[in-house]
Amino acid sequence: MADLTLRNIKKAYGNLYTLHGIDLDIQSGEFIVFVGPSGCGKSTLLRTIAGLEEITSGALEIDGQMMNDVPPSKRGIAMVFQSYALYPHMTVYDNMAFSMRIARESRQEIDKRVRAAAEILQLTKLLDRLPKAMSGGQRQRVAIGRAIVRNPKVFLFDEPLSNLDAALRVATRIEIAKLKESMPNTTMIYVTHDQVEAMTLADRIVVLKDGRIEQVGTPMELYQHPGNLFVAQFIGSPAMNMLPATIMKPGVTSLVEVSGRRISVPVSTPPEAAGAAISFGVRPEDLGIAAAGEPLFEGRVDYIEQLGEVQLVYVDIGRENQPIVAKLPGSAHVTRGETMRLSADAGRLHIFDANGLSYARPRIQAKAA
Repeated sequence: MADLTLRNIKKAYGNLYTLHGIDLDIQSGEFIVFVGPSGCGKSTLLRTIAGLEEITSGALEIDGQMMNDVPPSKRGIAMVFQSYALYPHMTVYDNMAFSMRIARESRQEIDKRVRAAAEILQLTKLLDRLPKAMSGGQRQRVAIGRAIVRNPKVFLFDEPLSNLDAALRVATRIEIAKLKESMPNTTMIYVTHDQVEAMTLADRIVVLKDGRIEQVGTPMELYQHPGNLFVAQFIGSPAMNMLPATIMKPGVTSLVEVSGRRISVPVSTPPEAAGAAISFGVRPEDLGIAAAGEPLFEGRVDYIEQLGEVQLVYVDIGRENQPIVAKLPGSAHVTRGETMRLSADAGRLHIFDANGLSYARPRIQAKAA
């Protein structure tokens, strides 16, 4: 088991800083996912934890022990890279056993750990095979197995599925989830740009932007209660619809004006917010066809993306090149050019202040499993 503590971690290349004071506590046994756009610093942060990048300033502790100057091999960490990095002339068994042989482990111990890891990853029948005779997903499982046999305190995954096709990504993602279930006391930190991986695998997600942490929380906390505009639009696909709005009457329930309509939003705003320019947000999946009454939006259907189970409907409400996107059931009868009226549950609406910070929303209690 391993607790990780990061305090004011900074990383600079010359005068260029890529990490700007990262503070984060990771508990033993957690599955933490770093997400963010390209260049946000997520892989750099992972590599500083691994010891592959030197920390410019700040403190990294694992189980209370300072790790800044400890070499990678002494940190109790195993890393799985985007590229499989397998020895092409070695069998699966020999690739998985290699690090243990270097460490002069006994033959019996090597065999025991390799076969145990192979069983977990369903590689037992492939132990005599060379990497060239395997699929990408199988090779990635070998790379994971090579990490497992080291009995690390912490697993680090650096975009391990990005080289796989869509079907293999799904299958290997499930294998990683099962791996975590089989090793509940092992801390895992996973870097990805794919929010589906983040939402399905993580105990907690760390959203990064420009070398800084934007928000940390469970997948549903980030989805339901984004702390700012960036998180709101980064988490969720398609991205949250955003429109300019004005607070007409602040209070526990706020009256806001958006697209010429006045809407009551159950979000608390302070008295001084009266008249403030804000951003109003609603997720595409929270929009539905208005049955009756005043709609939230009304406009002409400009384009439809039929995806089978669902369809993405782009509705022109009069904003230049910025249609509203609604995620509707695939069976809904929608035609291009028709007028569509859209509504949403008031409890699913979001508002953000002029600085992009979210106003407080009532928490939706998660149902007990």
